[in-house]
Amino acid sequence: MQQLLKELRADLKKNADAATRETFTRFFKEDIVCYGIKSAAMQRIAKQYWKKISLWDKKDIFHLCEELYKSDYCEEAFIVSTWVPKLSDCFVRSDLTLFKKWINTYINNWAKCDGFCNHSMGDYIQKFEEDLAELKTWTRSKNRWLKRAAAVSLILPARRGKYLTDVFEIADSLLLDQDDMVQKGYGWLLKEASRLHCREVFDYVVKHKKTMPRTALRYAIELMPKDLKVVAMKRG
Repeated sequence: MQQLLKELRADLKKNADAATRETFTRFFKEDIVCYGIKSAAMQRIAKQYWKKISLWDKKDIFHLCEELYKSDYCEEAFIVSTWVPKLSDCFVRSDLTLFKKWINTYINNWAKCDGFCNHSMGDYIQKFEEDLAELKTWTRSKNRWLKRAAAVSLILPARRGKYLTDVFEIADSLLLDQDDMVQKGYGWLLKEASRLHCREVFDYVVKHKKTMPRTALRYAIELMPKDLKVVAMKRG
């Protein structure tokens, strides 16, 4: 494993450039650690090394993923987010404890959070829907990324019209949160739910528009017809 890590990181460094690194950092308010690698190169590297480990035991792959997370590099976190969904058929309920640990310990910006939660957590929840209750408890965490994770883990199923009641329960729990990363997270979730449930999401937004932060509200109504947007944005 250590030899593979050494080879992988050598490839990452070889594909890094200062201009890409500078551009990438502009998307974050917080300081980040990154090599500066273009998306196409990252996809190629992740695919190349997956071929080397795809027959490993899941436990060993997860151990390798944690080693990648420990580096704090965004690109290494991206590789984790690419690999873990490939194991979704092998997910078991005890994996949720590990996934929560990773979010609590290693995720420290929106890209790492969304990259992991959209697919890995989204796949997990759709396999073990009984753990939606656990996901909702994350909205009460002191960790901003765990709170955002509670919302963005349902992005893809919400886009397909699933879990509307759960979407609203998560939005209720996060409604007055003052963290803009959390506001954008649940606002995005409402936006995706509005694709197939426009009227229900509109009614939810109108009901809460006096207290919903404007950041979350704007995200939630982004896909709605103009006339509905006007009503939703109007105070009073």
